[in-house]
Amino acid sequence: MVNTIDINPDMTVDETLRKYPKAQTVFVRYGVDTCCGGFRKIRDGARIAGVELEKLLTELTTAAS
Repeated sequence: MVNTIDINPDMTVDETLRKYPKAQTVFVRYGVDTCCGGFRKIRDGARIAGVELEKLLTELTTAAS
């Protein structure tokens, strides 16, 4: 069985971390709040941290693999 990584911009940071704990390193690297900002969608966390959304999603998917 192949596990597919499904990380999308509308997932919350917290939801992403619960499904893919290895994503933590990427969020930390780019300064995306994983504590108090965990309720935010990835797209909002990227915007607030000043990170290009597509780059963040690519790296999150790679880390989660």
